[in-house]
Parts: sequence; C-alpha cells; structure tokens
Amino acid sequence: MPARRTDSRTRSRKGAATATIRDVAARAGVSVATVSRVLNGKNIVRDETSAQVVEAAQALRYVPNVAARALSIRRSHTIGIVLPEVHGEFFSEVIRGIDVAARRNGYHILVSGSHSDAREMMDVINAMRGRVDGLVVMAPDVDVETLRDDVPLVLLNSLDGAHDAITIDNFGGAREMMRHLTAQGHTRIAFITGPAQNADARERLRGYRQAMRGLDAEPIEIQGDFTEASGSTAAQAIAAMKPRPTAIFAANDSMAIGALAALADAGLSVPRDISVAGFDDIPIARYVTPQLTTIGVDLSELGRRSLAVLLDRIGQSSHQPRRERIATALVARKSTSSLEKQHRSRTKGEEP
Repeated sequence: MPARRTDSRTRSRKGAATATIRDVAARAGVSVATVSRVLNGKNIVRDETSAQVVEAAQALRYVPNVAARALSIRRSHTIGIVLPEVHGEFFSEVIRGIDVAARRNGYHILVSGSHSDAREMMDVINAMRGRVDGLVVMAPDVDVETLRDDVPLVLLNSLDGAHDAITIDNFGGAREMMRHLTAQGHTRIAFITGPAQNADARERLRGYRQAMRGLDAEPIEIQGDFTEASGSTAAQAIAAMKPRPTAIFAANDSMAIGALAALADAGLSVPRDISVAGFDDIPIARYVTPQLTTIGVDLSELGRRSLAVLLDRIGQSSHQPRRERIATALVARKSTSSLEKQHRSRTKGEEP
C-alpha cells in the first residue's frame, strides 16, 4: 500500500498545529523568506504578494512558532513586570494598565513579585533576561543602582536617576489631603505611615509633616506597612488616645480601610466621631461604608505610561533617561467631615 501523501491541503484539514511556514509558502507560491517578511510586518513585499501570503496563512490556520520567530527577529514580544507584590488592588490595577496597553501593541506580559527584597528582585530579573524584550520594575523600597542596562528598563515609583522612571506625585498628593483636612478645621490629625524604606511612603510622610509644621501642630505618627491589618492596629491605638485625634490620614487606602473596621469595632462612628482619609483611590474605596475620602491616582494610567515609555526605549542603543510624573487629585467622599459638623452631629446624636 503506497504511503499517504501529506500536502498543504491535508495539513489544512488537520488543523493549525500541523501547518508550517513551508506549507504557507507552497500555497501562496512564494518563498519561505517572503512569508517570513510578510508575517513579521516588513514593508518590502508587494501588496499583492502580501495579500496572497495572508490568505494562505488564514486558510491553513497557520500559527507561527513563537520561539523560532523570537530567535529570527531577536524579539520575544513579551514584557517582564516585577512588582513588590502581585496581590492587592493597587498592584492589580497597575498590571491591568500594562496588560491592556501591551495587548494593543502585540505584546504579552510576564509578571512576578519581589516581596520588596533586593535579592529576590535581582533573581527574578535575571530569570527574565533573554525571555523578555524589556522590563517594568517597581522597586520603591530597594536599591536599584545595581540594575544593569543590558535590557530596556522602566522604573515605577523610584527616585533612581539613571533609568527611565515614572512616579506618582506622592508629596503633592499628601499636601492636598492635608489642605482638605485643615480646611475642615482639623488640626489634631494622626498619620498612619507606610514602610520606612518605601520611597512612596517617605514622600507621603514628608507631605504630612510639612503641613503639620505649617499648622504649628505636633505630628501624630503611627507606624503601618501598607496592609489592612497594620491600619487596623494603628487605628486601635489612635482610638485609645486622650485627647483623641479628630482625623486620620492613612498613607494608602488599604490601611485606611483597616482603620475603618477597627474604629467601628471600637464603637466610633466615621465621620461623626473621627474622619478617615486614604491615598491611591483603589476601586474598593468607593464601596466601603462610609465611602472613603482619598487621593486619586490613575493606577491603570501609571501602567499604560510605563509600557509606552518602555516601547519607545526598546531598540534604542542610547538615550537620555525620561522622567514622568502621574498627577494626583483629591477625591472627597463621606468618610471625612468638618470639625464643626462633627461637634454638631455628636450633640444632636446623628450622623453628619
């Protein structure tokens, strides 16, 4: 019995997994090199020829061998993302912004966490080398001076001066929140800090301290670590203070949400007994009770901008480091109230 002949028509019936670039070339009547040029977007093929190749690839349901394609053009079309953590609404919004922008530009993402540890961060970056075309690294609490320039790199929320960097206006945002609280008559304002080694946290603390100096008031600082649990613990300590602060400003929304829960457990009403504010405007901030007053940061825009800067960087042999800053804005909701309203509502026994 003669061996069964396998040609491009047979491969087409079998499905995408069996079709090769040679099959596409045979069906289109062109060379393998021409198919490669068309599929890689090279503008050196006539329109008619390009259309023939695309039609043949679609008919055969051809799926390019990504690994082989990456080797031939020295691109993986994959972006590495290294974050301190990969859980929580803050990081998920940043990832979402990068992912949406990456897909629109024909890229995929590879995500890993460093757990805010310099050695882990370098291990992750080294593991990604050769697999990605560029890196977006958020390292606000580790030293990034040791990062090499052998792969295009954009830093998020880092004050390093040697690389492309995108930061949040943390200081300006903290000052804006303090202006809001002081305009409402608050002067005894407690601040729940973030991790001491974190650059974002330090800038937000600096904004708080400058505002308190302007009030000629003593700062009330309680240590936190950006988690809900630390916000809860800090709020328990604040609730027991005598005299008790009239407002709490947490360095991020997660701690502010933890504070809301602890204050409720302590029998305190927000904002009737004490106002609470956060920073970041993560999605859940508008759905807690009461809705959280916060400093809005377009976290997905932070991700989108980092991807845009990185794509501009890829393929360049040298360039001047770019600096971009994402603006912040006050988002006033129901968790803060004026000192006058607090006094009046407590006297009447009702919510402001």
